[in-house]
Amino acid sequence: MSESQLWNDVDDYFTTLLAPADETLTAALRDSDAAGLPQIAVAPNQGKLLQLLAEIQGARRILEIGTLGGYSTIWLGRALPADGRLITFEYDATHAEVARRNLARAGLDKIAEVRVGPALESLPKLAEENPEPFDFVFIDADKVNNPHYVEWALELTRPGSLIVVDNVVRSGRVTEAGSAEPSVRGTRAALELIAAHPKLSGTAIQTVGSKGYDGFALARVLA
Repeated sequence: MSESQLWNDVDDYFTTLLAPADETLTAALRDSDAAGLPQIAVAPNQGKLLQLLAEIQGARRILEIGTLGGYSTIWLGRALPADGRLITFEYDATHAEVARRNLARAGLDKIAEVRVGPALESLPKLAEENPEPFDFVFIDADKVNNPHYVEWALELTRPGSLIVVDNVVRSGRVTEAGSAEPSVRGTRAALELIAAHPKLSGTAIQTVGSKGYDGFALARVLA
C-alpha cells in the first residue's frame, strides 16, 4: 500500500466515523463539480474541524475569505446560532452563485451572505460598514495576498477572536526562504506576520490525508 493510499484510508475512516456526509454536503460537492468548480474544497473531517473550532470559540459572527462552492461555508454556518451572521467573499461570480444555491439548500441563506469581487476591494468596504467584530475568520483564498488577509482579519476582529489560514505547507515549499513562487512567498509572509505581530499568538500544523500533504495556521487575537 502506498503512503498516499494509507492517508486516504485513514481519512475515510475518520470521516465515516466522525464527520459522515449528509445529503446537503454531498449535494454541495456534486453541484460544485457539475458547475466545473475546482475540486479544492476542504476535506469533510477538516470541515468538521472548522465547525468545532467555531463552536468552541462560541462564534456568533464569522468571516470567510474564499467561498468556492460554499462547502466550508456550510460547515462554518452550522456552528452559528440562529441569530448569527456569516459573511463570505468570493472572487468568481459563477462560484458565488453555486455557493448561494448550496447555502439556500442548507437553510443558511438567512445568516450567510456571499459577496462577490476581489477580497482586497471588498474588505475595506466591509470595514466602512463598521460591523461588529468577527469572532472567527477562515482564510482560504489566493495565497499571494495571505498577509493582507491576515491584516484585515486583525482589523475586523476583537481580542479572543480566532483566525485560521488554510494551505500553509505548500507541499513543503514553505521552508524555501528564497522561493520565487508567489503562493509560497505570500504564505511565508503571513506566517512571519503572525509570528511578529504583538497582537497575535499562533502556530501552524502539518497535515496529511485525502487532500495530500498540507497544513493550516491558527492565530488568536490578543488584547
